[in-house]
Amino acid sequence: MDDLKAKYLEQIAGAGDESALEAIRVAAVGKKGEVSLKMRELGKMTPEERQVAGPALNALKDEINSALAAKKAGLADAALDARLRDEWLDVTLPVRPTREGSLHPISQVQEEITAIFAELGFSVAEGPRIDTDWYNFDALNIPGHHPARAEMDTFYMHRAEGDERPPHVLRTHTSPVQIRSMEKMGAPIRIICPGGVYRADYDQTHTPMFHQVEGLALDKNISMANLKWVLEEFVKSFFEVDDVELRFRASHFPFTEPSAEVDIRCSWQDGTLKIGEGDDWMEILGSGMVHPKVIAAGGIDPDVYQGFAFGIGIDRLAMLKYGIPDLRAFFDSDLRWLRHYGFRSLDMPALHGGLSR
Repeated sequence: MDDLKAKYLEQIAGAGDESALEAIRVAAVGKKGEVSLKMRELGKMTPEERQVAGPALNALKDEINSALAAKKAGLADAALDARLRDEWLDVTLPVRPTREGSLHPISQVQEEITAIFAELGFSVAEGPRIDTDWYNFDALNIPGHHPARAEMDTFYMHRAEGDERPPHVLRTHTSPVQIRSMEKMGAPIRIICPGGVYRADYDQTHTPMFHQVEGLALDKNISMANLKWVLEEFVKSFFEVDDVELRFRASHFPFTEPSAEVDIRCSWQDGTLKIGEGDDWMEILGSGMVHPKVIAAGGIDPDVYQGFAFGIGIDRLAMLKYGIPDLRAFFDSDLRWLRHYGFRSLDMPALHGGLSR
């Protein structure tokens, strides 16, 4: 054993790299190594011989393993020292030109919207993009025969034949988040629900996936006057103008009653959009007082609480504010487009510091 010990400790000390060290380990204490073979011979010894040879072999094995570990650590330290000597960087050299990452216009506008409504006391609520048709349609008072529930308008998830679970859809609006929030938070409540939605449509102003933000406010004494004030404050802040004029046109949405489309006064002189002036009107959102059936579906008593809701297309707001002509470009992943329309990622929108910079 003394000869084995001297032999392998000498080899370990002289190993020049980790591969040589591994070869020594296999030869000494590997499954077929010399020390391992010696330990197998213990079974052939008398009890008295085993009492002497067993501890001696275990001590030899431990000593070789300790030497291997120490040598491996020493080789790693030597390799690091060599790298530190050979690899260096002159920090006085000028940096390479790099392009700073840009924030996508949709993300920018969503943050602007969140900043505005946060000042108005609204919190942000989120929900799943894949939801049951009950949350997406039934709870929102959208009947089974409504055209929006047809497969030519809505993306339905595949179901195996005989599957009796409720069908799931890619949400067509963020209104299901309103129902989930009412179930979870009760009333009174003031939330906005931004996020991606899906509909089967594709042209210059429509894509299969787009983004919406919907707002909901419920309390015991909310009226259309509150809705009008909130929307006016939002438009003034978002478009950064001192005065706006909104026009409410009677409309129909299954989830609100009464319902209204909202137009904003503007001008298109010389191809430039100007908000708050001129003789033209442009539709920007839909709104109304929440239908009692929708309030009840959210687990709230419609005889006690009432409120308003509205829905705005985030992509459309981005196009109007920043002069982006084609909605499809939002999803083309063109870096040149993003460098032109993108925003500095560290400039957080705030009403006191400015929304867009």
